[in-house]
Amino acid sequence: MIGYVLKMYPRFSETFILAEILELERLGGKLRLISLKKPSDGRFHEDLARVRAGVCYLPERFPGHPIVFLRAHWRSLSRRSRVYLGALFLALRCLPVSWRGFLRAPLVAEEALASGCTRLHAHFASLPATTAMFAARLAGVPFTFTAHAKDIFLKSNSRRFLRTLIFQAERVVTVSEFNLTYLTDLAGPGLPAGRIVRIYNGVDLSRFRPAASAEEPRVPLLLAIGRLEEKKGFADLVDACGILRDRGVPFLCEIVGKGSLRDDLAGRIAAKDLGDRVSLPGPLPRGELIRRLPQAAVVAVPCLVGKDGNRDGLPTVILEAMASGVPVVATRVTGIPEAVEDGGTGRVLEPGRPEALAAALADLLANPNLRRSMGAAGRRRAGKLFDHRQNVALLARTLAGAGPTDEGSGVGR
Repeated sequence: MIGYVLKMYPRFSETFILAEILELERLGGKLRLISLKKPSDGRFHEDLARVRAGVCYLPERFPGHPIVFLRAHWRSLSRRSRVYLGALFLALRCLPVSWRGFLRAPLVAEEALASGCTRLHAHFASLPATTAMFAARLAGVPFTFTAHAKDIFLKSNSRRFLRTLIFQAERVVTVSEFNLTYLTDLAGPGLPAGRIVRIYNGVDLSRFRPAASAEEPRVPLLLAIGRLEEKKGFADLVDACGILRDRGVPFLCEIVGKGSLRDDLAGRIAAKDLGDRVSLPGPLPRGELIRRLPQAAVVAVPCLVGKDGNRDGLPTVILEAMASGVPVVATRVTGIPEAVEDGGTGRVLEPGRPEALAAALADLLANPNLRRSMGAAGRRRAGKLFDHRQNVALLARTLAGAGPTDEGSGVGR
């Protein structure tokens, strides 16, 4: 039994975690989901109904439940005082970043022991991994975590504490070669061989498929999908759409998702008089997204590095677009060039350049044959590197304590 420690479950934008859970269960894995917060999203994916694992929701804040937290700490101290004091000493050394995770750790440890968990795995090297690190100590089980993007690249993150997490974990999984190199360099001398492993997120090739018909729509669809946040670069996409319109390029653009910049993007669209070309339909259910992707002529992923250092790791939408046989126009940020082959499966541009983005989009929108050849190449590449079943099987072996053996799917350092 693996205890999955998550900040919030379910979360509409974290489809990769849901897909991972479902595939681990299909492989016979037994999971207990431990959510540090109750869900706040208003919409959920229909695939949630297929998850068999039970979910434990922890009290979210100490002020609202002080007795619950204090009693859990007392029980932990009474049961294994030396272990508890060792965890407390580590937490004190790592203040202030450690306190929220340590506060929750006894509750997670008790849930893990009661559920029969033999290890803990957390997604994101932030509160979930911090909590899992202390809880694993208290429960006497190993822990692993998956590092993604915001959790390791934000300027406000403590590099010293991230290094502590890496050395305390039995194994660290990350989603790109870029991340692997970054974390290895951050860890520095003394890093045990194979401690950090690259396992790409995957895509279900049986669900994301190319369009059955090669018929071209009268007006090509430019599709972008993701949270409406700075790092997604959607402001650059709106500017590029303005350039395309001014050059007389026929297109419609949908920017699918929700986020804090929705009003800013809507204002930008209105200011450029693009309301008849660019729309913000909000988030789509998983099934609708699967149907919509193959209808796109191009998927745009114009990511950038935010002012706070926030950036994407390897956006899932890229893998889904490739599996759907759609070319991708993206930017050279973190692991994106590992997925998109410039000139092969799409275009890879420097971030923050709307003119270059518009030129690349115009070229593809005007060339259906080029789009088809790039889309077919993307589908083949998705099958080679991002097959969901292959990559989750590798993850399952890694979580079970075995090192990666398939050099085509995983790399360890």
